[in-house]
Amino acid sequence: METLMVDRVHSSLRLFMHRNAVFLCERLCAQFPSEVAAPPLSLASAARFVVIAGGNGSTNVQLLATCYLHNNQPYAAYYILEGKKLPESRYLFAMSCFRMNLLREAEDTLCPVNEPNIEVPSGATGHYLLGVIYRCTGRMSAAVEQFTQALTLDPLLWAAYEELCILGVAEDADECFSEATALRLQQEHASTSALEKSKFANENQILSSSLPSSLGDIIPKQMKQLHANNTAEVPGYPHVRATALHVQNSTTSNIAQLDTPSPNASQTSSIGPPPLFRNVHAYQNTISGDAPAKQKANGTNQPLRRKYLDEARLKKVSGRLFNQSSDSMPRRSARLSRDTTINSNSNSNISQFGGNGTDHLSGSRYEVIDEMWTDNVPATSSSVSTTEGRFFEQDKAERIMSQDSKVAIGIRELLGLLRTLGEGFRLSCLFKCQEALEVFRKLPESQFNTGWVLCQVGKAYFELVDYLEADHYFELAHRLSPCTLDGMDIYSTVLYHLNAEMRLSYLAQELISIDRLSPQAWCAVGNYFALRKDHETALKNFQRAVQLDSRFAYAHTLCGHEYSALEDYVNSLKFYRCALQVDERHYNAWYGLGVVYLRQEKFEFAEHHFRRAFQINPRSSVLMCYLGMALHSLKRNEDALEMMEKAIAADKKNPLPKYQKALILSGLQKYTEALEELERLKEIAPHESSMYALMGKIYKQLNILDKAVFCFGIALDLKPPAADLAIIKSAMEKVHLPDELMDEDL
Repeated sequence: METLMVDRVHSSLRLFMHRNAVFLCERLCAQFPSEVAAPPLSLASAARFVVIAGGNGSTNVQLLATCYLHNNQPYAAYYILEGKKLPESRYLFAMSCFRMNLLREAEDTLCPVNEPNIEVPSGATGHYLLGVIYRCTGRMSAAVEQFTQALTLDPLLWAAYEELCILGVAEDADECFSEATALRLQQEHASTSALEKSKFANENQILSSSLPSSLGDIIPKQMKQLHANNTAEVPGYPHVRATALHVQNSTTSNIAQLDTPSPNASQTSSIGPPPLFRNVHAYQNTISGDAPAKQKANGTNQPLRRKYLDEARLKKVSGRLFNQSSDSMPRRSARLSRDTTINSNSNSNISQFGGNGTDHLSGSRYEVIDEMWTDNVPATSSSVSTTEGRFFEQDKAERIMSQDSKVAIGIRELLGLLRTLGEGFRLSCLFKCQEALEVFRKLPESQFNTGWVLCQVGKAYFELVDYLEADHYFELAHRLSPCTLDGMDIYSTVLYHLNAEMRLSYLAQELISIDRLSPQAWCAVGNYFALRKDHETALKNFQRAVQLDSRFAYAHTLCGHEYSALEDYVNSLKFYRCALQVDERHYNAWYGLGVVYLRQEKFEFAEHHFRRAFQINPRSSVLMCYLGMALHSLKRNEDALEMMEKAIAADKKNPLPKYQKALILSGLQKYTEALEELERLKEIAPHESSMYALMGKIYKQLNILDKAVFCFGIALDLKPPAADLAIIKSAMEKVHLPDELMDEDL
């Protein structure tokens, strides 16, 4: 009963029947409160048996906690695991605490203070969870250590490498997913395979020793019942059935079933039945000197073979269960392709797998060799010749070498893919966007045209302030994977900068219809209202995103932007700092703090925060420009000009640094250079009213009054903001007044 319940619980978890799993597992723990859980019901179940907490000694309580976590009931898992000391229980308890935001308790469970030498449970995943806890509590160096340890234990744990990239400390992907890593994974796979073969060898020896010597040892009624309960027809061959080997504690002996049509009386009168083996689907009941007439009808002197299906695998055991004719010699080139005839009982029609030297199962999912079984079939000298054994061993060695070669190739291909993806993501997190794009372009088309990669490419173009290209790739990603929400918050910001109000509205509604509980959806809604200058409604939507996920740094930053637009600088500073608590490398929050301090004329604070943002993203033209503005406000004009030159070189299409450079040159009374810079700016942004207002002021300083009036008039025609409109009108009216009065207005 216990074994059956455990098997049903795992089956429910695999099929996402979480409520059913919880119910059955609660019954299991009530009936069997012992610590050690029963083994899986069958070897087929054992092959699919997955313990979420890791390890093989999972208890019933741990299984129930796993069900609770799958059913989104971490509090229930917390209650039943509190005080448990087994490593798997500690990991599940820590996971429950983490999902309940009890970070300190989760940390104490994974790494107890009073037991400094105790190992972190669950290996790589335990270290990864501990690293996430450290990162959430602001201990970045400790988090880096744990992520590195997790990646050392499991080089394929992509989440750990991703976290290191986000923290900006990941090593090159070529080093992390290197050839040495491939060799190590091959060795681990070889040792795991050897261990599994050893286990199967022990099981098969026990099974062979417990097999009955004749069919008479099994009661016919029981045999029929087993046949009815444990067989399933193979598609296309109703007389062939696939069986699963069930190991039950309640039986007195382990019996593997031979499930074939029953022979008639004439066929069994003079011979004894062969031994029973698991998953026998087809065999030819012949012995030398007494071959049935059906064989002669198909062809003379054809070697007869038996074929075995084991968990959707077809295998050959030559000469073990029958006597071959002396004139038939096995050929390696013809293995698994011989004719096989199945004799049914008197009530069944005679059916054949193949005829004329072909096998109808060839090329199907059954044509897979199971070395674990063939290694453990004891051969008898009376049925297998020396030559047959030599060829058989040669075949087996070749199969093993071929399988190992395929594993090695697969490991190298996987690491090669992770190497490219990892390096692209690492460069993207370091804001080396152009290099990241070059790496992503090396991916094969099948990998490049996926939602995750296209979103990364879109983010890279977004950081490069190339909103049109970013829009193209985000739109493509959303079309290919419409239910992927990661990156859609950035996509909505791209549409915000492009003033694509209609498309942004459609995107927001679509994301809300997909998942109302995702912060990305509410960020898109907030960006839509921000584009419409409805800052209060936008703020409510951004706050909703923060409520749904308090660790979503971008939502905090967007709240800060809206408070800043509403000139509520106290709350703006508060949300920017919350964003930095979540992600210290979120440069947008550092930038937001700098803008607030710049408006408050706290220029030293502004310069500090702009510089911190610039250190994180040293290739941003916008950050360079604002840092130069802060330096100019601090009267460090030379440093400001140098920073503006860097900003212009970083993005020649960005008009802001050109305007600020002209403004600084004008303040230094370098009017000719300032006008030259403004002329270059006119080619990029010909409809900027502030540019013409500055040109009018410079022409006034040069006493070229007609051009000054002309530039002020153009500035007014371009419909400047209300705050600038009054200033430009006043300057135009006072164009003939002395410069001192002009300076008071501009």
